[in-house]
Amino acid sequence: MRRALEHARRGLGRTSPNPIVGACVVADGVVVGQGAHERAGSPHAEVHALDEAGDAARGATLYCTLEPCCHAGRTGPCTDRILEAGIRRVVAAMEDPFPHVRGGGFAALRARGVEVDVGVEREEAARLNQPFLTVVREGRPFVILKAAGSIDGRIAASPGERTQLTSAPATRRAQYDRAWVDAIGVGSETVLVDDPLLTARDVYRERPLTRVIFDRRLRTPPAARLLSTVADGPVIILTTAEAVRDDRARAAALERAGATLVTLAGPGLAAAVRELPAYGIQSLLIEGGAALHAAARDAGIVDYVQLYVTPVALGPDGVPLDDRAFSTVSLFERKVHVLGPDVLIEGYVHRPH
Repeated sequence: MRRALEHARRGLGRTSPNPIVGACVVADGVVVGQGAHERAGSPHAEVHALDEAGDAARGATLYCTLEPCCHAGRTGPCTDRILEAGIRRVVAAMEDPFPHVRGGGFAALRARGVEVDVGVEREEAARLNQPFLTVVREGRPFVILKAAGSIDGRIAASPGERTQLTSAPATRRAQYDRAWVDAIGVGSETVLVDDPLLTARDVYRERPLTRVIFDRRLRTPPAARLLSTVADGPVIILTTAEAVRDDRARAAALERAGATLVTLAGPGLAAAVRELPAYGIQSLLIEGGAALHAAARDAGIVDYVQLYVTPVALGPDGVPLDDRAFSTVSLFERKVHVLGPDVLIEGYVHRPH
């Protein structure tokens, strides 16, 4: 199963809106087939493993990190392929909560005499698929809150001033994280102050990276730099019908520049992020600014925190990281990484399940 999990990791950043899955076929203690689901619409991990195993799959055991699917989507049901191959036993890390599966795959296999065991390395499998599981269970993306602060808890030298805090090693790590998430989110204030590109740089990324701007007042300038990079990935502006109605000229200019305007049906950040799975977004990295961070925490939608701390002190005139105490002590599975002169503290807000 651990080998199957390693294969599953090959799908990080590549399979949305599908889960990441790995599989191995074992006959007489020997791995005779293995594979991963590599992108949506391509064969599932079980199919790759069974194809590689060939006739050796008959009477063998299939290890997979998620319950095999039993419905036809862009590909056929994996359960049919497993039965055709003559697999005797299936060991799965966890049940798939997707409504079209949700135990149905296991039931279909058991009904045809296949032995099924569930739960081996379940926690690790759940960690790998937190974005997929969050969308299925809660109807919103898995939200990662990323912040960079000075040693005295400030994010900028003064209001409205762009302040570079992190070192080159920390910046490289941040780019690595951009390589696997589906989208980056910022508030309109960040766009106005920093005018960022929000692209993945110096790392390989297979899929386009979506940029999301939380902008209820529709303040985003049509000349914003990130709108010059729509060829690298979509730009979605979450706004309100009132803002579009009040400034139709700006709305039209933003759309001409390539932005997709999404008008929100209700108030609050929780309602806003529930619009995103419809655009293939299962993981959202919220990068700034402080007001958006505070709103995300207040809305209870933050699942994971990444806090970069630099040894620089900005003083009392600096912009606070948050208007409340920001503590990482309560994070689950907390990790600390030294990145040049900086430190990254990260962990789950809730235990992954």
